[in-house]
Amino acid sequence: MISLLHRPDSYTVTTDDANTNDVALRFENTPSGLDFFVSAQTSHIKFITLRWRCPIREEVSVLCDAWERSYGNLGFSALDPERALPWYFALRHQNGTDCIGVGVQPNAFVHFTVDCEGITAYCDLRAGTVGVDLAGRELLVATFMNAEYPETTSTFDALCDFCRKMSPNPLLPKEKVYGGNNWYYAYGKSSYEEIISDAKLQAALAEGLENRPFMVIDDGWQPKPCQGPWEANERYGDMKRVADEFKAMGIRPGIWIRPLCDDSPEIPNEWRFQNYTNRLDPSHPAVLSHLSALVKKIVGWGYELIKHDFSAFDIFGAWGFQRRSYFTSGEWKFYDSTKTSAEIYKTFLKTLLDATDGKAYILGCNCVSHLTAGLCHINRTGDDTSGTDWERTRKMGVNTLAFRLCQNNAFYMVDADCAGFIKGRIPFSLNRRWVELLAKSGTPLFISAPNGVFDEEEFSVMQSLYKIASKQENVAIPLDFTYNNTPARWMIDGKLYDFDWWNES
Repeated sequence: MISLLHRPDSYTVTTDDANTNDVALRFENTPSGLDFFVSAQTSHIKFITLRWRCPIREEVSVLCDAWERSYGNLGFSALDPERALPWYFALRHQNGTDCIGVGVQPNAFVHFTVDCEGITAYCDLRAGTVGVDLAGRELLVATFMNAEYPETTSTFDALCDFCRKMSPNPLLPKEKVYGGNNWYYAYGKSSYEEIISDAKLQAALAEGLENRPFMVIDDGWQPKPCQGPWEANERYGDMKRVADEFKAMGIRPGIWIRPLCDDSPEIPNEWRFQNYTNRLDPSHPAVLSHLSALVKKIVGWGYELIKHDFSAFDIFGAWGFQRRSYFTSGEWKFYDSTKTSAEIYKTFLKTLLDATDGKAYILGCNCVSHLTAGLCHINRTGDDTSGTDWERTRKMGVNTLAFRLCQNNAFYMVDADCAGFIKGRIPFSLNRRWVELLAKSGTPLFISAPNGVFDEEEFSVMQSLYKIASKQENVAIPLDFTYNNTPARWMIDGKLYDFDWWNES
């Protein structure tokens, strides 16, 4: 077995000024794994690289996670020493599966590389792109973990178990979450009248179901597209009235925000990043107070689910697929350089969560995955699907569901994104397969559909799938995910399903 549960064989430390004399590393074995600590008095630490020598002399295939969302790019591959493996990975071989990673909510961005001579862990402790000033405090960087599973345990079951080990205390909704989201048919062009009609469709699809669906109002309710200020535009009028009318129909209100993007002139410039003047710096205490007040206002309107978006992009300046190794680059820093980027990001998430006072669920989108576990109830684990492009839905949706399903109810509820219904665009026969898999996967099902888009037969099909989605009791396993990045063969509650993702009929 490959083990990281001992002091690494070598390490390197990188600081802003190349001085490492006052940097102290400490390792401690615990029941969870190997805790790694670092302290420094004056040095500003940027990176720490840890190396374990453990020769790999057999044929293996490697699966890793993603920094934030995945982009239709997850799958097993050959050993590639240059490939960055964020957070955790699995080595599949003839004798079973080995899983290696760090526990959720580390205080650094951690990725691995694997070669035939060993494993290297790269710990990014920067505050932005400058070294963190620990000022004498000792920081728990991460807890390294690994587990060995015999060939009698399927690789999928091994991943599910390891995710539970990395995340023993997930934050989960009290009820199963499902329903509607208007983005993938409206694409930001919506109104009070249209969203009320959308909610009526959700009520009809969920008629008679005890667990009531959500209707999530996506981007387009605020004055400016895809940014604040977070007040209703003239098409919506009063967001509290919308929430009240949803509830009167038996629909749970949800709403989308992009909390860190707001160019309102009343927001002081010192709250903003110097390199992105419309984006707020979450390390600034006043910004955290501002965000807390925003969430409290929305909860006060009556919204029971808040979907917050773009946080990884707005802070770190890139999408996950653009980062080959370290998650951020360039020259920029936070207002507060005494905490690592990971610490700052977690404080941002906790601020949003705490402001709900337990009255609303948090759905993260474009969130840093391993830092999100335990701080969001639900996480959008893949890039956008589509209401117009079936190939995009197939690529993004099926891939993320298959390869991040092991995180469902271990890290958070896994949201693999919507099925979008627009008349004359994606054939219902294809979208139906995607909805059926989502409904029977044990994960949340969201659809984007205007009232009247379904004929009588289609409506009946959707009603039956909503009934399943309202309970999320099914157990789904992608059987061909070790060799197919768009898995088509699934075992659901002991029954074999073959999903044709390619042909309309």
